[in-house]
Amino acid sequence: MTKRIILNETSYHGAGSRVEITTEVKRRGLIKALFVTDKDLIKFGVAAEVEAVLRNANIPFEYYNDVKANPTISNVQNGVAAFKKSGADFIVALGGGSVIDTAKGISIVINNPEYADIKSLEGVADTKNKSVTVIALPTTAGTAAEVTINYVITDEEARKKMVCVDPNDIPAVAIVDPELMYSMPKGLTAATGMDALTHAIESYITPGAWEMSDMFEFKAIELIHKYLKKAVEEPKNQEAREGMAMAQYVAGMGFSNVGLGIVHSMAHPLGAFYDTPHGVANALLLPYVMEYNAQSPAAPKYKDIARAMGVANTENMSVEEGVSAAIKVVKDLSMSINIPQRLNEIGVKMEDIPNLAVAAFNDVCTGGNPRQTSVSEIEEIYRTAF
Repeated sequence: MTKRIILNETSYHGAGSRVEITTEVKRRGLIKALFVTDKDLIKFGVAAEVEAVLRNANIPFEYYNDVKANPTISNVQNGVAAFKKSGADFIVALGGGSVIDTAKGISIVINNPEYADIKSLEGVADTKNKSVTVIALPTTAGTAAEVTINYVITDEEARKKMVCVDPNDIPAVAIVDPELMYSMPKGLTAATGMDALTHAIESYITPGAWEMSDMFEFKAIELIHKYLKKAVEEPKNQEAREGMAMAQYVAGMGFSNVGLGIVHSMAHPLGAFYDTPHGVANALLLPYVMEYNAQSPAAPKYKDIARAMGVANTENMSVEEGVSAAIKVVKDLSMSINIPQRLNEIGVKMEDIPNLAVAAFNDVCTGGNPRQTSVSEIEEIYRTAF
């Protein structure tokens, strides 16, 4: 069976690597940027770090910062209009998954205008043209949006998160500069880090996983176990920030190419219904879904997860012991960084659970789950987590 890997054309890693924007702009003959970011990154001076690179190289740009935490169809459509009005020929995207996903949507529609309604991009979109050049600089260590072929846009009218999967949307350049992550508050560091762990675990046990993706995900799990708690507790710790920056990128290299599972399927409706931050939703649901998926052909790989997270003597464990060890170490990490453990803590309403379950079952990520599921079984997981 043929396996496929799609990655950025170019990526840069390390403190201060944002200066390589200039290298890529010159190499590609680019002229003017639409600088897509959000208002908070401008307010707290993070955008100024990238703006300085552009100004020092005399690269003209215009800002677009109409981006919500769970970006909407209108955010993308307004961005398309801003790109056209600006006369830009490429995008610099600075932010977390919301900003980079918005930039992906804008860049796809500019070169594939027949998808301007945005809704037609849901699922596996059959776009014909590569997106406008995007140089993506993540400010969170979680989504790995800078290296994936996926993006998520909220249809507010339908109360639905649309997962869009398109090889044409991957940013041409990823610049993973941990210095841009120093301003992340503890709660966001914790949630996005657990989001990265969710990516790594889900894609490690998905039926589509294979040797190369396993290599990525096992390493990502190791790095997250080593660095996440330290990054939460010591926001300016360069080693921890660099470790988490690498971990989330490596996790993205894997899951973008082999898929995810129902942690993401169940997290997406929480964002659509309640505007729940994606990382928080994934982090909360992960242990519950791991328990559910232990009854699947993926169960033997739980010992690997436990080993990557520092559990000793996994080679002598039975499958059942490996499952228990993996779930426990994930729960322990989650609780140690103050992740909410119950859905009722984050405003979920019991009466919404049947509708949440239907939306989750119909999510594009459901097909990647190692255990076949149903609406009723997903509903039961939500109730258990409530």
